[in-house]
Amino acid sequence: MPASFHPESFDIGAFDLEITLRDAALDEANRPTRRMLANACIGVDPFDAYYASLELFEALQAVHEECADAKAKLARILSTRCDDFQRCLYYSLAGRGVVQMLEDFEWLLHILRGRAKISADLLRHGGNVQVAHTPYICDEPDGPIAAANPDFELGASWLIDPELGGRLSD
Repeated sequence: MPASFHPESFDIGAFDLEITLRDAALDEANRPTRRMLANACIGVDPFDAYYASLELFEALQAVHEECADAKAKLARILSTRCDDFQRCLYYSLAGRGVVQMLEDFEWLLHILRGRAKISADLLRHGGNVQVAHTPYICDEPDGPIAAANPDFELGASWLIDPELGGRLSD
């Protein structure tokens, strides 16, 4: 917020932090994976959503760049015994091609970064923030989780990405 922001000068009521995510989820110009990611973030705490998405993006990017221990980090993230948010994001994109996965995550992070900043500014200045109810009922996984084996094999979507000129029929 600008230094001249004074919340007492006018009352805008509760600010809906989910509006950008709802717009992105409904925008038919966005590819389906982006719409899925936006929907998956609705109701998730702004800071949790941003940092969990950033952690997953960085792990995916590191695997793509073949960094040491990157697969172990990804396996750890996907096998953590917490809510299913990061797994939901990952499996919304799995098999789409690593370039598209990374592009979609960068797109999402741009939205989530702005959402977290607005939330912080409003809370810092006494604004009223409206967030949807969390979609997660408990803090543990619902159903089976991925194995934490860092020696997993990368599938064809990592190796033969259409965005990189490869085709599965090649």
